[in-house]
Amino acid sequence: MPDLIIEEMTEKDKATTNPFLTIYSNGNVSFRNDHVVVSTCKMNVYKFPFDIQSCNLSFKSMTHTPREINLKTLENDKVITRWTKDLIETQDEWEFLDITVNNQTSDLDRFQSMLVYTITMKRRSVLYIANFILPILFFLILDLVSFLISDSGGEKLSFKVTVLLAVTVMQLILNDILPSSSDKVPLIALYCIGVFTLMMLSLLESILVMHLLDKDSATQNNKTDGDQSLRMKKCCHCAPVYDASPDETESVTKEDSSSKLMEASLNLKQVSNELEENGKTMNLLGSKRKDVKPGYWTRIAKKNQ
Repeated sequence: MPDLIIEEMTEKDKATTNPFLTIYSNGNVSFRNDHVVVSTCKMNVYKFPFDIQSCNLSFKSMTHTPREINLKTLENDKVITRWTKDLIETQDEWEFLDITVNNQTSDLDRFQSMLVYTITMKRRSVLYIANFILPILFFLILDLVSFLISDSGGEKLSFKVTVLLAVTVMQLILNDILPSSSDKVPLIALYCIGVFTLMMLSLLESILVMHLLDKDSATQNNKTDGDQSLRMKKCCHCAPVYDASPDETESVTKEDSSSKLMEASLNLKQVSNELEENGKTMNLLGSKRKDVKPGYWTRIAKKNQ
């Protein structure tokens, strides 16, 4: 038998060799042998997972010239494609499209006849869409919806960080799926980078807004506390209360006693008026504190929401 090899084969064939030949009366010899081929294939994953790959299987002889061995096919490409589809029982990740055959001449060392089978396959993208592309899109939608969360607490910031970490995990999974020998950056990698960038900008925007709101709130609180302390200094003046002891009451005359009682009643009335005025002032300060005009950044944040 001639020394036919497959140029792209990377591992030795482990299938059992067929020891039988078929010899016809006209001199033709038929030999059929099955091979388990592990070969290399240059892939272009720029459109992953919607890519279509073409891999070659090149049959040639290492020692014989084209005059000694002339390799050719018995049928055309359409018939070979139909035969191949009938023989394929299962297709996992790849869907077989067609197969073409070309006769070429190799001139590496010397001219050799070569038969090249080009197998065209299409990647099944449904699982990648359901398990990778759509989840990242949903994460982006969740990040956009998180703008409806109030900026007053830290729930919004923690939610955005959690979603960003989830996208980072998806990028690590993509790094394991894609081959590292690709010449161009795949579109799906650009898609992940774009989503990650948008979510990072969203997180930075939330941090900036929360910082400005806290700064604005602190300024308003300091201003309100200053006004309240100033008003308390102006209005909190209490009149002295007269306290008459029993010994003094017994020692004074009736006229002095009546005048002292009248003066004490006037002082009590004045204290009552002062307390009433202080109560009104405190209520006024409380109502003004509620009606404090929000700061600039607070108004901007509410307007954007």
